[in-house]
Amino acid sequence: MGTNMRKLTGLFLIVLLAGCGGSDGGVSAPPDPVDETGECSTNGQKQFVLDNLYAWYLWNDLLPADLSIADYASPEELIIRVTADFGPQKIVDGQEVPIDRFSFVRSQQSEDDFLEGTLGELFGFSYRFVDDAATDFRIVRVFSGSPADVGGLARGQRILTLNGRSVTEVAGSEGISTFFSNNPTVEFEIERTGANDFTTITKAVITIEPVAQWRLIDRGDGIPPVGYMQLDTFIDTANPRFEAAFAEFRQAGVTDVILDLRYNGGGLVRTAELLGDYLGAGVAPGEVFSRTEFNADRAAQYNEISNITNLQAFRDQTINLSRLVVVATRGTASASELVTNGMIPHVDVAIVGDNTFGKPVGQIGLTFCEKIMRPTSFRIANADGDGDYFDGLPVDCAAPDDLSAEIGADDDPNVVAAMSVLNTGACPAVATLEGQFAPQFRPTYQQPDRRGTPAREYLDAF
Repeated sequence: MGTNMRKLTGLFLIVLLAGCGGSDGGVSAPPDPVDETGECSTNGQKQFVLDNLYAWYLWNDLLPADLSIADYASPEELIIRVTADFGPQKIVDGQEVPIDRFSFVRSQQSEDDFLEGTLGELFGFSYRFVDDAATDFRIVRVFSGSPADVGGLARGQRILTLNGRSVTEVAGSEGISTFFSNNPTVEFEIERTGANDFTTITKAVITIEPVAQWRLIDRGDGIPPVGYMQLDTFIDTANPRFEAAFAEFRQAGVTDVILDLRYNGGGLVRTAELLGDYLGAGVAPGEVFSRTEFNADRAAQYNEISNITNLQAFRDQTINLSRLVVVATRGTASASELVTNGMIPHVDVAIVGDNTFGKPVGQIGLTFCEKIMRPTSFRIANADGDGDYFDGLPVDCAAPDDLSAEIGADDDPNVVAAMSVLNTGACPAVATLEGQFAPQFRPTYQQPDRRGTPAREYLDAF
């Protein structure tokens, strides 16, 4: 399937699954959650969610046939409890833990706000921080031109107080994420040698540049350079940056690429597939990039295969990739994992940094009563059929995310590790980071609205 056909298929899936009527795939459509008065009753909403779990949930064969809506207070509670209690489990520290952390119901307004972010516009302070804020709140990434950037926040800084409250107090009370959601303006106290600094920052709408940087890394001795690219999120505005970066890589004779996805929580599937085309068209044209697989009731109609483009015009624009090194952390998720896993059957792929997050599944979207339901409905596998990495894609060469080093710089431990893998086939000797703070970014799901991802086109974003 070519790139254009993939885009049309993805769009069709979104439009088709946004409605509530009709039937398909031999499964009766759930009733509309509207009672005889035309109002959306709570019971009607709960029944709608339950019926759709039976119809669309990826693991619907595990759901008991006698589930009752009377056991759940709301549609939001129903989807979380049913998927947690009856969905697949894994063993962690001797205890069963739900595999599905992604199914949810949320308001249509929350959905609309989220989708605006996938288009490249975000409302907020526009930075990322280390998640263990209760003990050490550090800035890991600041977007250029954002309120955080203008306000003086920078990678590696330690934040002591927020609006005069200690970070420990905020984390132990409403939580860091809720605090930032509820406060449009925040005074940050930044730790400094000597006197601490204070800066007040107000949220604003900014446009995110998804491809933060790319460059050539010289290897000397007449060896072609390595192409390095840092990608923060998968959105359409990355497309021209892909074209420019790979044109430069091609001109320089690049065959080895370092793809830095360390904070990339996902985004548009179509953008991930386009990147797969740039990476794979020179070496695996027309080969399978990914397989989308629904439950047995939906498989015949909705399963699909996405192939790397075979268009000669596109192949002439890209490189003959030999080796791909992906920089990852526990925040590397979803569409980032799709690209990494999709390339494994076709080229030599290594992961440096840490294991990825572990989200080889996606959601469809069903709207009702000014809400949207997004049950986990399909898995995504590569050409070899591998797609069950719920514990993350495993790291090949561990390296710390050293906040004292600029992302992608020559002394960045992840770049050092990646270059060692490419040049020697082995990890470098473990460096001692005395006095340096080098955590791994780990996303959490503290609120139901952060519990998963939108539909096929919008695979994930943290």
